[in-house]
Amino acid sequence: MRRYEAIYQEVKDLMESGKPIPSDKLTILDVKTYTPDEIRDIRMVAKMTQKTFARVIGVSVKSVEGWERGYSQPEGAARRLIGLIQSNPTFAIDAGIIRQ
Repeated sequence: MRRYEAIYQEVKDLMESGKPIPSDKLTILDVKTYTPDEIRDIRMVAKMTQKTFARVIGVSVKSVEGWERGYSQPEGAARRLIGLIQSNPTFAIDAGIIRQ
């Protein structure tokens, strides 16, 4: 078994056992910084209005407007959520944040 497969199996076993996963078994990616155009494009691909996007992320519409105009930048958890939406445009639906 290749090394990453062994680590994957070990992490899977730990998750199933309910024990915490040691940080040396995980690679946590840095939180990305987004340009105004990227934020707008992510929102558009996810087919969300600024209001819906703001509610999904948990910020005000003014915040989203500011991000898309370049007046301000999302921080912390908002950036992580934007990344999740970027990697999976239906994330909010899949995670139960939006119900259709």
